[in-house]
Parts: sequence; C-alpha cells; structure tokens
Amino acid sequence: MFEHVQKRHRVFFVYVGGESPLKEKYIDAASELIVYTYFFSASEEVVPEYVTLKEMPAVLVFKDETYFVYDEYEDGDLSSWISRERFQNYLTVDGFLLYELGDTGKLVAIAVIDEKNTSVEHTRLKSIIKEVARDYRDQFHRDLQFGHMDGNDYINTLLMDELNIPTVVVLNTSNQQYFLLDRQIQSAEDMVQFIHSILDGTVQAQGGDSIWQRLKRIVFDAKSTIVSIFKSSPLMGCFLFGLPLGVISIMCYGIYTADTDGGYIEERYEVPRSEVEGQDPKEESKEPLEPRSQDALAPPHQEPKDVLEKKTD
Repeated sequence: MFEHVQKRHRVFFVYVGGESPLKEKYIDAASELIVYTYFFSASEEVVPEYVTLKEMPAVLVFKDETYFVYDEYEDGDLSSWISRERFQNYLTVDGFLLYELGDTGKLVAIAVIDEKNTSVEHTRLKSIIKEVARDYRDQFHRDLQFGHMDGNDYINTLLMDELNIPTVVVLNTSNQQYFLLDRQIQSAEDMVQFIHSILDGTVQAQGGDSIWQRLKRIVFDAKSTIVSIFKSSPLMGCFLFGLPLGVISIMCYGIYTADTDGGYIEERYEVPRSEVEGQDPKEESKEPLEPRSQDALAPPHQEPKDVLEKKTD
C-alpha cells in the first residue's frame, strides 16, 4: 500500500509510531490542511528500508524522490512545517501558485524564461535552477522554493518593472520584496552564491509593502488597466473613457458659459440704471449752479409799501 501511495501522490505526509502527543498534533494539522495535501499514518515496519529514523514517533514528508523528517526544534510548529513542505522543491510557477506559496514563508527563486524559445540562454538558466534545487536540497529546502515561469507578463505586474528575459528573480511573497542580480547567472555556483548573499543580507531587497509602494502600485495598476483595454479593444477604450470625458466637458462648458452670460446681462441692465439715477441729481443741480452776475447775487432793493399792500400782506 505504501508503494501504491508513493506512485499516486507526488507529496504526502506520514506519521510513524503509536499514540503520542505528536500524533494528536499531527491529527489536528491534518484536519486543518487535508484540502491541500495527503496524510497517512503507518507502523515502523511499513516504512521503506532506506528511511532512517533517529527517534520514534516521527512525521515524514515524501517528495522529490526522497524524504524529510520533522524536527520540532529546527522546524517549529508542525502545522507551519507542513504548510512549508507541501510543495515539491521545483515547480512550474504561475500567479495562483505564487499566491499559495505566500503561506509557506519561503523565498521563491524563479527562472523567468520563454518556454517557446529554445535558445541556449533560456534552456541553460532553467537547467541551473533545477540543478540547484536538486543538488542543494538539504541546504536550502527550509528557506527556498525553486521553479520557473513562462513569460514575464505576470512578474512585471508583480514587480511593477519590465524584466528582460531570461533572468532570475527571488521573491519574498510575504512582504512583496524581491532580489535581482546585476549580471547573468552562468553556472549553479553563481546561483548558490547569489542565494547565500540574500540569506546573509548582503543583497539589498527591492519593492516591499510600504505606503509609497502601495500608492505606486495603485497608479501602476490603473495605468496597466487602461493600456490593456486600449490594446485589446481600442474602440471600446475610446467609448469607455471618451464618453464620460465628453459629458464632463459639456457640463463644464455649460456652467462656464452660464456664469459668463449671467454676468453680462446683469452688467448690461445695471449700468443704464445707474446712469439714469445719476443723471437726475445732476440736472436738478444745474439750475442753482448756473453762473450769475453780481447784480443777480445782490439782494433786490424794495420800495416802501402803502397801506393797501400792508393789508394784503
């Protein structure tokens, strides 16, 4: 049965031993992660002869034609270890798989190539990543996941940059940081040296999830969406963006012209009214302001009144 399971599943976990606290943790982890991978339990006699167990009970993961034993002191929580080890060491990476790899906490070393291109550069870089994943498995399997990605469209969106392929990028999916080498990798030794420089912190990380990077991503996503719409369907893009802009322009023009006409009419009607009101006082003031002679300014000489005039007065 063990051989049958090994042929059917590329990755599966096995608990070896009797009742123990470790088995209870294993059952809890299996109940939580059963939708992602396969879990079994077995006695020590079922395990193949090439498997060496230092102590019992134990939890093993079988993958990549070999096995790894869970060490509580080095690997920490059992559920976290299962989440990290539920993938093969080398994978064909796409966007969905990258999202799942974010739960592992591992760095992801990816050879970004064009699988349709059979040139030496593309095939050599893919072979180098496979060689490092195979030959340095014991050294890096706790920290790194290896794979290749066909094309650079998704990786360009993720990094907000234009990568020339073939190239190698190491992603930290937990905080969206990435590492790039400033030269082409020519051998497995170059790749191993690059990984060591990342792990010891001598290579500066790019990207991240800071506020500036989030704002930059919003602008980049909006720009990418607009460009993709116009590339796929120019007429639809013109309609989607031209119609709202046209409506807004007409509204702004209408508001502007309405304010201008209103001001002109108000000015046109107010100015004559002010002129009319201003002219009346001037005309009334013309009579007393007419020039007079010295005789006109002097008081007139009055003759003595007779008795009849006095009565009349």
